[in-house]
Amino acid sequence: MPTAKSKQKKTPTTANASPERRRELLAIAAEVFAAQGYNATTVRRIADEAGMLAGSLYYHFDSKESMVDEILSTFLTELWDGYDAVLAAGLGPRETIDALVTESFREIDRHRAAVAIYQKEARQLAAQPRFGYLTDSQRKFEKAWLGTLERGVADGTFRADLDIRLTYRFLRDTVWVAASWYRPEGRHRPEEIARQYVSMVLDGIAVPAEVRR
Repeated sequence: MPTAKSKQKKTPTTANASPERRRELLAIAAEVFAAQGYNATTVRRIADEAGMLAGSLYYHFDSKESMVDEILSTFLTELWDGYDAVLAAGLGPRETIDALVTESFREIDRHRAAVAIYQKEARQLAAQPRFGYLTDSQRKFEKAWLGTLERGVADGTFRADLDIRLTYRFLRDTVWVAASWYRPEGRHRPEEIARQYVSMVLDGIAVPAEVRR
């Protein structure tokens, strides 16, 4: 996924809109999209949630497509800023998995609704030329995780009999499904949850037999 997305043409009114107000409206729209689904969400519903007339929303955005586009591209750009830094750090395979999981939970903390939208809508939206970056991002995501697992098997960090693709799918789904229950005001910070997840995935949950004796 390109980290810098092609800029869409903006109408003069959109260009003059307050950045703070745009961010507020996008946050509201993200929650509505996540809860109701993209197709079922109308501009009027988003405007109602924002306490404004539907026509006034067009002062900031030309369509609900533009809104979901900005929500997803912002999330993915931030995700890849973090992932690319991890992948460039030269860490060992286990440390890379740890750091990728941590970055994932930080993004869930920052963009929980966007993650939910991505999970539910990415396949459908990716069929449209405007959202081709979703497919690019998925391929890049898969390459990063599979490459790290393969490197770990090759250097003996991970088991030689590991099914790389199955492990990748398990890690991916285990981490990102957390967007369905995670709340920023919860008991645990993203880094704490990531540490627990990595421990369970890489070390298991059973106490080793020699310790139990």
